[in-house]
Amino acid sequence: MNNNNLDTYKTIVSPGEETLLKEKKSKFYGYAFPISTVDEVKPILEKLKKKHHTACHVCYAWQIGVETIRYRANDDGEPNNSAGMPIYGQIQSCDVTNILVAIVRIFGGTKLGVGGLISAYRESAQLALKASAIVERTIKQEFVLSFDYPIMDKVMRVIKQHQIEIVAQQLEMNCSYIISVRKQKATEIESIFTSMQYITIKRKE
Repeated sequence: MNNNNLDTYKTIVSPGEETLLKEKKSKFYGYAFPISTVDEVKPILEKLKKKHHTACHVCYAWQIGVETIRYRANDDGEPNNSAGMPIYGQIQSCDVTNILVAIVRIFGGTKLGVGGLISAYRESAQLALKASAIVERTIKQEFVLSFDYPIMDKVMRVIKQHQIEIVAQQLEMNCSYIISVRKQKATEIESIFTSMQYITIKRKE
């Protein structure tokens, strides 16, 4: 990602509005969907194919991940690199991740040529992304805190002072908290708790 802040990224939280680009009687319907796994891609594409059963091509690109990026671009029968990569280029241009952008083409009888296709798919992807609400998210690091009940007050003082989010808690004689902190502050928080007696802190993978 191209962020200056190491612990933020951009994505969309809900599907964008359908967009339509017309080029020499061909119609290009654009869509953007939030995804977190590759398994979500196929069912979305199948729904689009059912919705546009006269479509010749459903071309797409997706990107998943924040620190480790995975992506794929697919031309779905259009000439090599004339559809998938122009779509992926727009995902990169908007600096978004955990997203699928799909363009459905309904042929209008006039061939556009490779240059025309590249331009149409790029513009259609741009429209689909513009019709989506892009939000900034913070990368979090979770920790497991284990400590004895008598030092609960000390632990809570640190949690309040640093505005740490408690994700889950188990309160018995031995207490256990799952806490979530911004990635930028993770090392600082870890060292604070490590320096305290009778507390163990582990990073949650």
